[in-house]
Amino acid sequence: MIEIGAQVDLSHPAERVWRALTDRELLGRWFAEAEMVEGVPDRMLLHTADLPGFEANVEVEVTERQEPDLLVLACDEAGRLSELTCTVTTTKQGCRLELREVSTHGAWSAEQHEPRGQQLRQALTVRLPAILDWLAFQQVDLRRADGGMTAELPLIGVRGKAGRNPRRRRTLVAVVAGAVLVAGTAAWVTLPPDSTPTAAPAPTATASPTVTAARTTVTSTATPSARASRATASATTRPSRTPSAKPSRTPASAAPPPPPAPVTARYETESDRLFGYTGEIVVGNPGGAPVADWAVVVTLAEGTTVDDVDGANWRQDRRVITFTGAALAAGGSQTISFDVRDSRPKAREPESCTIGGQQCAGL
Repeated sequence: MIEIGAQVDLSHPAERVWRALTDRELLGRWFAEAEMVEGVPDRMLLHTADLPGFEANVEVEVTERQEPDLLVLACDEAGRLSELTCTVTTTKQGCRLELREVSTHGAWSAEQHEPRGQQLRQALTVRLPAILDWLAFQQVDLRRADGGMTAELPLIGVRGKAGRNPRRRRTLVAVVAGAVLVAGTAAWVTLPPDSTPTAAPAPTATASPTVTAARTTVTSTATPSARASRATASATTRPSRTPSAKPSRTPASAAPPPPPAPVTARYETESDRLFGYTGEIVVGNPGGAPVADWAVVVTLAEGTTVDDVDGANWRQDRRVITFTGAALAAGGSQTISFDVRDSRPKAREPESCTIGGQQCAGL
C-alpha cells in the first residue's frame, strides 16, 4: 500500500474550503479541470493527463461525504485504483486541510510517485490559498442603502486573534465600519511615497590653536609708533608653536573588511497573490570545500506568517524565520521555497534576509 499525502493550514473557514473541494469550476482553477459524468451525480472526470505524476485522466466517484469535514473519493486512473481522503479540521486561524491518497490496486512507479506528491503539495500550498483569497474577495458585497454604505465581508481568520465561529457557521460577519474601510482603502491608494525629511548637518567643532604673542627685540632706531606696529604685526601673524590640540601624526587605520561569507544566498518572490506570496531562496557554495553548517535568517514584515516550507528545516521566533539544511558540496546549491500569508491585500516582501551576517542578494 503506497501513500501520498499533504496538508496545509488555511486562514479561511471550513465551509469555503469545502466549496473549493466540491465545486467543479473552483476545482478546475486550483487542481484540474473537472467534467461531470452524465447521469451520475457523484462522479467526475478530472483532466490530469498533462499534470506531473499522472499518466491519464482520473475518474473519481464520491464514496463518503460529511459536509464540511470529510470527503472520500474512489479514483480510477487507467485501471490503477486509489482512494483519496480529504479531511477538513477547524482551527483558531481558520482550518487545516489534509489530503491522503492510498493505492488500492496497482502502484505508482518511482518516476510517478515524487512528481505526483509535489504536484499535490504545490496545489495545496500555492494555488488553493490563492483561489480561496479570490473567492473571499468575490464575496465582498458593498451596498449603498438609505443607512449609508456597509460592507459584508467573508470571515477570514487572523493569526493571534481569539473568538472563532463554530465550525459549521455559514453566516458572514457584518462589518459595521464599511465606510471607514472604503475611505481607508482610497487613502492607501492615493498616499504619496514615503518621504524622509533631510536633517541639517550637525555643526562640527574645530579646535582653534592658541595664538601667543612672541617677544620681539628691536635694535633699530625706529620711532615708538613703528616699534608698536611691528610688535602688533608679529603678534597677529606668528601663531604659537605649541597648539592646544595636536593632530595625531599616525592616522587610525581603517578596519579591515569582513571576510566573505562561505556561502551565498539570493532571494526572489516566486509568485504573489491576494494576502500572500511564495518566496524562494537559493543558497550556494562557491568555495572549493563543502560547508557543513549554514543558516539563512529572514525577518518577515509585520502581520505576515509562514505556512509551509520546502527544501530546508526551519524554526520561527515571532517574525524571524531561520532556515537550515544539510551540508553544501563545493560548488553546490540548495533551493528553499516558503509560502507566506499576509494580513494585507497587497503582499509585502520580507524586511531582511541574511546568511552568515551578509545581506542576501535580490532583496
